[in-house]
Amino acid sequence: MTAKGAAAKAKNKRGTTVLVWVIVSLAIGVPCVIGIINGGESTDVPTPTTEQRTATVPLLAAATAGQGICYGWVLHDYSTEISVGSNLGEQVPVRDDPRCPRWIEVSAVVRYTSSSSESRDSASIGVDGSTDIEPADLYPIASGLSRFGLNEDAFVDEPGWAITRAATVLPLLAAEAGLADPVPTGTATPTGTAAPLPDAGNDLLRDRWGWLVAAAVLLLVAALFIAVGVRQRNRQLRGGGPAKRAGAGAAGRTREKA
Repeated sequence: MTAKGAAAKAKNKRGTTVLVWVIVSLAIGVPCVIGIINGGESTDVPTPTTEQRTATVPLLAAATAGQGICYGWVLHDYSTEISVGSNLGEQVPVRDDPRCPRWIEVSAVVRYTSSSSESRDSASIGVDGSTDIEPADLYPIASGLSRFGLNEDAFVDEPGWAITRAATVLPLLAAEAGLADPVPTGTATPTGTAAPLPDAGNDLLRDRWGWLVAAAVLLLVAALFIAVGVRQRNRQLRGGGPAKRAGAGAAGRTREKA
């Protein structure tokens, strides 16, 4: 091999080495950066929006006027109360209020964890009532929430929507349990137009977008490794062909001289 050929081969080898190290750095660095970003994500549980709260209160007030039972909701982020409301208004609980001797309240505790945690997001849901309401009567109300799609996943995906939606179905479930008559039609019509509650969403991308990006990067890195390998193999084949032919020609000339 000539000095020029050796220099070109060495240059190609150095270029390939640099490319491999760049790919390895991306494969290691990108997931680390994504992990740092995800590690700083907020795990605060969102509260009901103003629209959701203002739409819920008049509906509960109408049910209370027709059934004689106060209805409310309480939402917790772990052990911290972050939202409360009732037929009496926003930020007004029904529990221990002298205006509500008979009441039913839906409560939920939602727990968000970071993407790096092995624990999953979770929610626990309960229904409480005044002392004159038996626990046996509250159980079918709590279990009946799932019929309206208000299960643990709904509370994890959209806590604000789920807690206010659950409060609005309490009067129907209370009537089914025999605690009150169905809400009469046309009683206590709310002032203004109540905005519809939004559909519940999900947090698939919120929890897992970092890992999806990391998987895409790793697939790209694998494709680059394959491309580098094919390129090196082609160069070796192109470089080996002429040398083999030159060697075969020299051997033939040696045999002819002999």
